[in-house]
Amino acid sequence: MGMQLKEGGGDDLAENSEINVTPFIDVMLVLLIIFMVAAPLATVDVKLDLPASSAKPAKRPDKPIYLSIKEDNSLYVGNEQVTLERLGSVLDLATEGDKGTTIFVRGDTALEYGNLMEIIDGLRSAGYLKIGLVGLETVGAQ
Repeated sequence: MGMQLKEGGGDDLAENSEINVTPFIDVMLVLLIIFMVAAPLATVDVKLDLPASSAKPAKRPDKPIYLSIKEDNSLYVGNEQVTLERLGSVLDLATEGDKGTTIFVRGDTALEYGNLMEIIDGLRSAGYLKIGLVGLETVGAQ
């Protein structure tokens, strides 16, 4: 593929001008496999029973930050469990200090309203005023 050898003596090697695409295809297949494995890992795996909403869904940002609240009031930023006291510092690391980042709150349906307000108040006291509430989409419900 790369060179052609002539019969006979001599050091004259003729160059072959064909493009070898085999390494390129190999690299593309490896990248495809990496992306196929990495894509499911980019989602949040905290299992919640979310309430349904008939509101029109808003555009999702490229890297959303989810605060999940389970029925037992345990808090998760992404997949990492945190306490209410550490919530501000963990969010500062996740947002790189950008207080204008929208924090998406995912709360279980069995969560009491007072506990939800306490956690949202913790977000506000940490300086995060843009809060989005996440719910299940209902199709055709009105």
